[in-house]
Amino acid sequence: MTSNGSVPPKTVVVLGGAYGGARAAQLIAAGLPDGWRIVLIDRNSHANHVYILPRLAVLAGHEHKAFVPYDNIFNVPEPKTDGKYVFIQAQIQSLSANSVKLSRAFPEHGVESDTLHFDYAVYALGSHLPSPLNLWHASPDGKPAAHSYEGNKAESIAWLRGKQRTIEDATSVLVVGGGALGIQFATDIAAVYPGKPVTLLHSRTRLLPRFDSAMHTEILQALESANVDVILGERLDLVTATPGHSTVRTTTGRIIHADLVLLCTGQQPNTEFLQALDSRTVNPSNSLAHVLRTTQLGLLSPPAQSIDVLESPALEQDDTVLAAALAEIALQDEALAESADDKDQDGAEDVEAEEMTPYPHIFVVGDAADAFGAIPAGHNAYYQGEVAARNVLRLIEGAGIPLEQYTPGVPAIKVSLGLKKNVYQVNGVVGVGKETRDDLNAASIWSYFGCPVADEAEMYR
Repeated sequence: MTSNGSVPPKTVVVLGGAYGGARAAQLIAAGLPDGWRIVLIDRNSHANHVYILPRLAVLAGHEHKAFVPYDNIFNVPEPKTDGKYVFIQAQIQSLSANSVKLSRAFPEHGVESDTLHFDYAVYALGSHLPSPLNLWHASPDGKPAAHSYEGNKAESIAWLRGKQRTIEDATSVLVVGGGALGIQFATDIAAVYPGKPVTLLHSRTRLLPRFDSAMHTEILQALESANVDVILGERLDLVTATPGHSTVRTTTGRIIHADLVLLCTGQQPNTEFLQALDSRTVNPSNSLAHVLRTTQLGLLSPPAQSIDVLESPALEQDDTVLAAALAEIALQDEALAESADDKDQDGAEDVEAEEMTPYPHIFVVGDAADAFGAIPAGHNAYYQGEVAARNVLRLIEGAGIPLEQYTPGVPAIKVSLGLKKNVYQVNGVVGVGKETRDDLNAASIWSYFGCPVADEAEMYR
């Protein structure tokens, strides 16, 4: 019972409001029947458009464009109708099978205590960003944060401006990690500060190894043209990467001069709440949640399956198709449909459909999910969010409707190479494009989060 004696509505909770969580929330909100409510919980006041953060951490003047208000995240005509669509900015403390504990109560939103009970949940908490872009856990200079970060827009903008000053003040920069994040950092720093020595260190002999070798070739040529010193096949000796020192070493003993080190590796899935809920749901070898093809949370078969995972530099496969994040996500539709047809023909889906789970009401999407080889990327989180949303609505409707199954699309990526050029791979085709906007067309993502932009001044809210 609520404080006024009424019976609380049945609840769908979405944990995390980034690309996958936002899409799931929008589709669920559009089809939610009377007597139900949807509650979206995120620790930030605004959606963080992470794909442009490397650019905005280097180039000043566009910081405000990366943080999109959650004002109309459900994208419904009347978002304030009877508390049916609720957004809460809160930090999650713990998760049980049918409730989530929050940092406090929110009676103004019908959440009378710090524990919110739910009937269905979509877990979309993604992964930790590497330290050069981890607003929650480090100050812009890489040192432990001096004060508590609250996830609001003003301090997010200030954080990026601090990172810009840190990079500007550095006499030389070492970028560690040859994934998309490292490549973008290195080429942007070289473009904005052409006289600053920049080194890119990558532990492998090939950049973006899950993509066509032509991607490696194009990126390497762009790095060399920007006078970035590229070192492949060597690892940083982390013991030598101490703040205040102007030199570091690789594990082979190579000396690199750099008074700023950007560690663009080590992205970790945010699955700690699932691990605490039931350790059988998270693979210890990669920290990813085991999911069924329906995107429902499942259990690993004992003993826990050991999955050989490619070493994955942070954000190595992260980006959307040919535009800032999800602006042109439709380019994947044909490939997804063809892949789904192939699965139907060979019967591979039938085996997955037989897997049982004690958590049929909990769905996991995005970077936290071990999603059948899908690369950790915004466009994949988007499609997984769609599958989860449609399945939640089918379960609510009942009547034994078969649940939809998820099949990943082919790997796709776009990586900016300095301020004027990019390289992409879509449907197996590698191409080179021109960047026409310094802000990487940031406004294109705002509509996705329910905030279409008619004038750039609107992006300050």
